Amino acid sequence: MAACFAVRTAVFVEEQSVPPAIEYDAYDADAVHLLAVGADGEPLGTGRLLHGPAALAKTGSADIGSLGRLAVTASARGLGVGVALVRAIEAEAAGRGLTAVDLGAQTHALGFYERLGYTAYGPEFLDAGIPHRSMRRPLAGS
Repeated sequence: MAACFAVRTAVFVEEQSVPPAIEYDAYDADAVHLLAVGADGEPLGTGRLLHGPAALAKTGSADIGSLGRLAVTASARGLGVGVALVRAIEAEAAGRGLTAVDLGAQTHALGFYERLGYTAYGPEFLDAGIPHRSMRRPLAGS
């Protein structure tokens, strides 16, 4: 968890000026956290999956997971780390019997998620003062 939080601090708190009180929340305790590491063991990226009651609160359905806090360190961007993390989170969601994954994408990242099969829906909204859109991708077999 310390490594996941270190990546999130570097990306969200330091780079994007998200207040720590917003970045770390009660959902962290029950979320599935994934960490991507380099060959030398250096943390490269992280993301989390909310499921069960936490996902229900976020997505409105117990069958839909919530992907969040996806962060890749500046030195690892462009290396496929983000794609690998998204696919690993989707695999975790599918393994838990979830039918889809939702996320709130920063608007500058919409194209990244669209290339991975996500579709934007609903109006733009602010999260931590940053413009976002909701997106969803059905999982295979659903």
